[in-house]
This record gives sequence, C-alpha cells and structure tokens, in this order.
Amino acid sequence: MEWMAWTLPTASFFIAIALILTGMTIWQTVSPGHQRKGFLPISTTRGDRLFISLLGAGYLHLLLLALTGWPLWIATLASVAGLVIILKWG
Repeated sequence: MEWMAWTLPTASFFIAIALILTGMTIWQTVSPGHQRKGFLPISTTRGDRLFISLLGAGYLHLLLLALTGWPLWIATLASVAGLVIILKWG
C-alpha cells in the first residue's frame, strides 16, 4: 500500500469512522432504535442522524476552512460539536 499516501490524520479519520459504524451496528443489534422527531424536519433513526451528521460535519468543516481564517483545530471542534448536536437532538 505504498502507493497510497496514508498519513496519521488520514488513517485516524478512517479508523474513527469504522469504529463509529461498528459501534452503531452493535448498538442497533443490542437495542433496536425507533424513529423520532427532533429539530430536523423529518423523523429519523439513529443511523439516519449519524449519516446526516457526518455529511453536515464534513460540509461545515470545509465551509469554515474556506470562509474563515480559523486554524484547522477550531474548525474540527466546531464540526464535532455540530455532529454531536445533530446526533443528540436531531
């Protein structure tokens, strides 16, 4: 895999996503979820909110980096905060 320029941040990102998906799969198997209505305009399950929050965090991260002069770590923290908010109350 030398042709792939894996760096520690890249590998960490994909490992974190894999762990989140594995954890959500186990959680769904042990305790099946149900649809609920939060602040999102649709009824969602845990998996729906995870998907929406991952997309939203990615777009928010890119938007903050493009439009502000903030350092990478601040944009990352803002994206993670948005992800948690959507997962919890979305």
